[in-house]
Amino acid sequence: MITRPASTTARSPAKLDVDPILDFMRLLWSVEHGLQSTSKRMEASLGITGPQRLVLRIVSQRPDLSPGEVARLAHLHPSTITGILQRLVKKGLIRRERDSDDRRRIRLRSQSSAREFVAASTGTVESAVARAFARIPIYRVRHAREVLSAIASALADDRVPAPSLDHARKRRRN
Repeated sequence: MITRPASTTARSPAKLDVDPILDFMRLLWSVEHGLQSTSKRMEASLGITGPQRLVLRIVSQRPDLSPGEVARLAHLHPSTITGILQRLVKKGLIRRERDSDDRRRIRLRSQSSAREFVAASTGTVESAVARAFARIPIYRVRHAREVLSAIASALADDRVPAPSLDHARKRRRN
């Protein structure tokens, strides 16, 4: 009996023939997993997560933004921003101040203690993105950004309320 080496009989996931949409979705999920893993490592090594660092960098570069403006710039839900800001305030990295023109509004400013967290650092999401950008021509980065923006927009447009759990149970009984 002739046996083949394992490398010719088993197909690696990267070489599976799948349709382009499924292949792209696999890559997106891989990126999402990488973002989560890197964020957890950042919290352990730097003391802040990837999303916290993103928000801190935005506030450091653009002082006096409102929480809603930060949410829009970061492409994060306002409730997510609220939790991130609470943690950054608690760590003494961001200060919330009343708007001098409209006392109902809050403005955000980074504290001097934030400098070490916003400085370029290895092991961050940005350092991985910078390494990837260094290997890819800028026009391709622009194309990738267009594709990712279109996907983000399509996902936002397709938000349909999920049926309730009770509704799903009733459908199964019928």
